Amino acid sequence: MALLSTVGPKALRHKRRRDRIRTLAFLAPWLIGFAVFFAYPLLATLYFSFTKYDGFTEPTFTGLKNWSYVLDKYPFFWPGLRNTLWLIVVMVSLRVIFGLGIGLLVTKIKTGVGFFRTVLYLPYLAPPVAATMAFAFLLNPGTGPVNHLLGNLGLPQPGWFTDPSWSKPALTMLAVWGIGDLMVIFMAALLDVPREQYEAAKLDGAGPWQQFRYITFPNITPIVLFAAVTGVIQTTQYYTQAIVASKVASGKIGSPGEPFEPGYPHGSTWTLPQMIYNLGFQRFDTGSACVVAVILFAISMAFTALLLRRKSGFLQED
Repeated sequence: MALLSTVGPKALRHKRRRDRIRTLAFLAPWLIGFAVFFAYPLLATLYFSFTKYDGFTEPTFTGLKNWSYVLDKYPFFWPGLRNTLWLIVVMVSLRVIFGLGIGLLVTKIKTGVGFFRTVLYLPYLAPPVAATMAFAFLLNPGTGPVNHLLGNLGLPQPGWFTDPSWSKPALTMLAVWGIGDLMVIFMAALLDVPREQYEAAKLDGAGPWQQFRYITFPNITPIVLFAAVTGVIQTTQYYTQAIVASKVASGKIGSPGEPFEPGYPHGSTWTLPQMIYNLGFQRFDTGSACVVAVILFAISMAFTALLLRRKSGFLQED
């Protein structure tokens, strides 16, 4: 009995140790990927934000000097921050709303659903540079067909990418035009809603709005949350469309050596990712670029945490 009591706990500890090793072995690919591609870059970026570093020489610790420069002396930071926050709030919201709306419409179509689904998804496949250049030419205030049509209808003709008050709405129109990805995601979620719930609601006299509010939306709230969170992450990386639109509108798209006003017109399309490129790869001020990167990461995490809160309106209380 004494021998069994001694061997038993040892065997149990040995089994637990084997289970832990087996679990770590299965988790190893994820842990390695997390450490190499997320944890180390994040910690290195945070460290470099407190150093003078140009990407070539040895970094020198300078304390809060880079933070003071970016927040107080770098003239493009606050306009870029405002533009980025505007795009996150407005662009992400409209993309989710229109993606869900088009998904609802396509699921209601009885014939030709494959054709409409393909046509509505195709804009998402367009290369960002080509799509932005096409939009810039279509919305050209002088020669673009959009303003020509608006003029024939007696409507105001905005300056679009040449007007600071219309440049961000024009970028938002471009983003909403390419919502094929969200349409497909929402279609899959909508088709997964149990039909029996709609039939029961119709028997109780519920109209289309009541069915959407009490049946459709509660069933697809995880997908709405997913679309919002991924939209925030994508918008905090918004770079290509903004810089291409500003260059095309300013007429500097084919002249790489010419001076270019960042965020044309008047800084209205200047975003934080452009700022990181300007500081890190044009001015070789990697330390200040890391400051902006850390701020951008904090903004992304703040919006994600806000969306994930149970009282934020996306998830319901148990």
